[in-house]
Amino acid sequence: MNPTTATITRRDFIRVSALAGGGFVLSLALPAKAWGQALDDTTKAFTPNPFITITPEGVVTILAKNPEIGQGVKTSLPMIVAEELDVDFSTVVVAQAGLRSDVGAQFAGGSRSTPNNYQLLRRAGATARAMLVAAAAQTWQVRPEELKTEHGKVIHPATGRVLTYGQLAAKAATLPLPDENSIKLKSEDEFKVLGSRIGGVDNPLIVTGQPLFGIDQKLPGMVYAAYEKCPVFGGPVVSANTERLKALPGVLDAFVIAGTDNSSGLLPGVAIVATSTWAAFAAKRQLQVVWDESAGDGHSTEAYAAKAVELAQTTGTTLKNDGDVTAAFASAAKVVASAYSYPFLNHAPLEPQGCTAWARNDGIEFWTTSQTPGSGQDLVAKTLNLPKDKLKVNMVRAGGGFGRRLANDYMVEAAAIALRTNGAPVKLTWTREDDMRHDCYHRPGGFHFLKGAVDAQGKLSAWHNHFVTFGYKSADKPSSSAGLSPDELPARFVPNYRLDQSIIPTIIPTGPMRAPGSNGLAFVMQSFIDELAHAAGRDPVEFRLELLGPDRMVPPSEGQRSAAYDATRMKGVVRLAAEKSGWGKTLPKGEGMGIAFHFSHSGYAAMVAEVAVAPDGTLKVRAVTAALDVGPIINLSGAENQIQGSIVDGISVAWLQELTYDRGRTVQANFDTYPLLRSTETPAMAVHFIQSKNPPTGLGEPGYPVVPPALCNAIFAATGKRIRQLPITKNDLRWA
Repeated sequence: MNPTTATITRRDFIRVSALAGGGFVLSLALPAKAWGQALDDTTKAFTPNPFITITPEGVVTILAKNPEIGQGVKTSLPMIVAEELDVDFSTVVVAQAGLRSDVGAQFAGGSRSTPNNYQLLRRAGATARAMLVAAAAQTWQVRPEELKTEHGKVIHPATGRVLTYGQLAAKAATLPLPDENSIKLKSEDEFKVLGSRIGGVDNPLIVTGQPLFGIDQKLPGMVYAAYEKCPVFGGPVVSANTERLKALPGVLDAFVIAGTDNSSGLLPGVAIVATSTWAAFAAKRQLQVVWDESAGDGHSTEAYAAKAVELAQTTGTTLKNDGDVTAAFASAAKVVASAYSYPFLNHAPLEPQGCTAWARNDGIEFWTTSQTPGSGQDLVAKTLNLPKDKLKVNMVRAGGGFGRRLANDYMVEAAAIALRTNGAPVKLTWTREDDMRHDCYHRPGGFHFLKGAVDAQGKLSAWHNHFVTFGYKSADKPSSSAGLSPDELPARFVPNYRLDQSIIPTIIPTGPMRAPGSNGLAFVMQSFIDELAHAAGRDPVEFRLELLGPDRMVPPSEGQRSAAYDATRMKGVVRLAAEKSGWGKTLPKGEGMGIAFHFSHSGYAAMVAEVAVAPDGTLKVRAVTAALDVGPIINLSGAENQIQGSIVDGISVAWLQELTYDRGRTVQANFDTYPLLRSTETPAMAVHFIQSKNPPTGLGEPGYPVVPPALCNAIFAATGKRIRQLPITKNDLRWA
């Protein structure tokens, strides 16, 4: 069964009950959907849950069911309910849910929180509003059609009578559910909450330093833990001076954990338990451990790059071959050949990984920042052979995720240590070095050996890409997020297109990072398209619009699961970004503008970057103009924040960041060698949305991939220097 289209009955979806002492609870049963897993065919609905609560005093509480990792869903999802319920959001109490079986899927990833919940939550709010109206109609003995709602009240305009939702709550709880066909959703021109600017519900607590985050957790009798793992992923412990560590001040215990064979579960290491985090960290610095690092032999950045060049001389595996690429190159007006590469990356959330676990006789309770708490619960149960129903998971706010917290290795580590602490709650905290070296989902690097052609009319006529990527311990298939869809643009848009692929085996685990796949591919595709535009002597904006062709929906290729591509929407954001940025204006020498677009996670995005490069090569990013079509905007403040964050993150990645390897060890260890963009280098940012009537998508990912190519294309416009290898710091920026 497809979890996004699974049907449930109206009675299964929404149920109503009364609160003790009077009041009203609207309960939802949402389709089950774990991260990357389909709905179990035996599951029809969840047990009802209190999703909307209205007390006799008129207090409206809305449950925030998904993990909050900084993307704003703790605010935006309740806003959807509040809109249809017709209450002022400023009066709403938002309660963070823990992991539970009755609210549907609870995960943060893939920009899916809004698309998966938008219509269901609208209908939930509208149903509650209809029942409150029905309760008022019975009270006044009038027809519901005579009534209206606003600001948490039901009003009878003819007589001026008013009842608050709190006054109606107890009566509404006794009414039967209205007929499904009678529920009317608001039209978009009636929205009061959606599309407005709403500050994050946690903002007052954040700016006053209240304990919200995983690293803030504190429980009675808590002990504190650190965990050291092999610098080469998965290497076992040969020996460790644990007895010496136990004698250090504040250290309660130190022991070796053998680990399991599950690479995403419990890796081998040395655990240290102490009376404070700092005592654990101090002891960790005195740890003397011998590791088996033999698996790292031959795995280095230089070796990977050399292997990529070698593989590029072979034919590889052909994934797509449209038209006649050879003939098109032979008849082309101009042919361009280039090699592009991008490095492995770290997720680098500001809050390192960690978890609090309390093992008691009745099971283990967790306080976790996981993006996939349900998968974390499953992983702990499987890895440690524990009953799943004995694992209680509380979700706490995370200081960033970007895909790193899709993995739950830190939950398993905390649980394994907690089982050794005689009932004391354990807070496991990783150091920054732990987080940098043991990011078990590094963004995979990649190499692209490209050849493109333009015809006598200056149109893109042929494209050949030999893509060299990575496979985890295998050359049979790419690692997670390391692949390239055969339908990736410009496939489907150029008549002669060929994609070949070769795979380098690696011991480095890779996986999703903000806009998986797209975050590297967009740099290559949009940079090479820019090269071809300049080779053809064409304006880069007009060249792209011509490539996209007439207004139409471009379906997936036969046998592919790619999304249909709306050329009309993409051209709309390209034109908007160009217009708002002042594309084509005259700039001084050493300054330039670059454009890029990309379709990512159902969102259409285009950006124009404006840069200045001094004669000594000093780069200044002056401005970035973004245009996006992601359907209706839920929270304008949050939406702008997501795109501004994407711009800052994208510049940081393109300009400064890379992970390199030496015999399987990660070379970079902290922000001194893996720098973040400084606030003084942040450009002026303008964000524009096309408020289309298409279904909404999330915003954590669509804007991010276009930033590096827009920036690099602007550098070319300013200097004549084409950036084909990231980060930009590896390039000598000088005048052409």
